[in-house]
Amino acid sequence: MTASPSPTAPWRATVLTLFPEMFPGPLGVSLAGRALAGGIWSLEARDIRAAATDKHRSVDDTPAGGGPGMVLRADVLAAAIDAAAIAPERPKLLMSPRGRPLTQAFVRDLAAGPGPLIVCGRFEGIDQRVIDARELIEVSIGDYVLSGGEIAALVLIDACVRLLPGVMGKLESGTDESFSDGLLEYPQYTRPQLFEGRAIPDVLTSGDHAKVAAWRHAQSQALTEARRPDLWAEWQARQPREQSRTSQKAPKSTTDG
Repeated sequence: MTASPSPTAPWRATVLTLFPEMFPGPLGVSLAGRALAGGIWSLEARDIRAAATDKHRSVDDTPAGGGPGMVLRADVLAAAIDAAAIAPERPKLLMSPRGRPLTQAFVRDLAAGPGPLIVCGRFEGIDQRVIDARELIEVSIGDYVLSGGEIAALVLIDACVRLLPGVMGKLESGTDESFSDGLLEYPQYTRPQLFEGRAIPDVLTSGDHAKVAAWRHAQSQALTEARRPDLWAEWQARQPREQSRTSQKAPKSTTDG
């Protein structure tokens, strides 16, 4: 059952879908579910088919120019978007494999705002004219194709909700993890000390916080270089600029050379 939107919630997600029963789904449990029940955020799933005008509640038609499948009609989807009556400052997103990548930086921006309207496509896609007319921002969660945008919307919402104030137990939980500084997260360990002959690295039980921090940073670098050369190249490219900014901010020496 979809939770009713709360007018006092600081962050809200409005989802347009042909399958509103898919929401809240996994967003109704764990951290996101507790935050939803607690009013930290709100969710409204709206049925696109409610905007259809014929007796069969048709929402799609054959693609212009021929080809397989069906395409969501511009007039029906536009009416559904307009009926949602969202505030102008809320972004309007379309989950699409051809969209801009959903990065952690983008997630942080969305989480810091009022919350998006998210359109979930189906069939072969949606009429380009409604994308242009309603200025939808296409967003992709990866280079693969799903049956529809609902699962992608769940991913996007979960990524945002966990960053909202009061959702995670500690602020560090959201800042000290993969992609927070452009690197993958370092390996994590906990008790027991010895597991099937494998011990927790000594540095993590040394009590030396500086050494622990250095070890974790080195591990993040090594993992990123090995697994995500694209991120590693971007991170390396930023280092000279960041070091230059740091040196420019350093106080000038008062001692003559």
